[in-house]
Formats: sequence, structure tokens, C-alpha cells
Amino acid sequence: VQLQASGGGLVQAGDSLRLSCVASGLTFGRYVMAWFRQPPGKERELVATISKSGQATKYADSVRGRFAISRDGAKNTVYLLMNSLKPEDTAVYFCAAALATRYSGSHVLSSQSFYGDWGQGTLVTVSS
Repeated sequence: VQLQASGGGLVQAGDSLRLSCVASGLTFGRYVMAWFRQPPGKERELVATISKSGQATKYADSVRGRFAISRDGAKNTVYLLMNSLKPEDTAVYFCAAALATRYSGSHVLSSQSFYGDWGQGTLVTVSS
């Protein structure tokens, strides 16, 4: 399994960015997908997760209403659209995949322990 994340960069507060993560070596529709982030000097945390069907999502309180996660099965890609970015959003963003054959298509997974496959991370820096 390979997860290739891209789209990070340096932006100003209030700007938008869209992260992409292309998955290969897996049957995409069997996996719950998620974005995590690790701010400087802090632990990695969940940003958003999306179910296998794409019908269910869950967000961290800090990003709800500003970020949107989506997936495209035809492209084996999960996206994270980030609007109204704040300096506190500065972090390395990781996409992750959790094999979820035992779960329904509308189930989301919040704990990092479910995610066995991780991308390399893409840095997002938001200046004030």
C-alpha cells in the first residue's frame, strides 16, 4: 500500500488549500480514509475521517465548518479542502488508510490505532 500526499505549502491566514492523497496497492473501497496532522512539538491528532462509502464524515472540533474531507473512488484519492486557515493549523498533514471490511459503508474510525497505512506527510504552514 502506498499513500502519496500532496498540496501543502506556505499560505497566509484566511487562505485556502486543498490536500490530495492518492492511494495505490489497495482496494480503495474497502478502506476508511483519514487525515491526521502533527503540529510542531505536539502529538499527531485526527483532523477528519471519511467512511468507505463517503457518506459519513467526522471532524475535529478545531476544524469543523472550515475543512471538508471527500473521496473519489474512480481516482483512489482522498481530499482535504481547508478554508479560512489559521496559524494554529500549521502542521505536517498525513493521510491514512484503515482496512474496514468488518464495518458498514457508513462507519468512520477516529482512533489512530485503526490506521495501518500512512502517507509521508505534507507540510502546511500558515502565516499570520
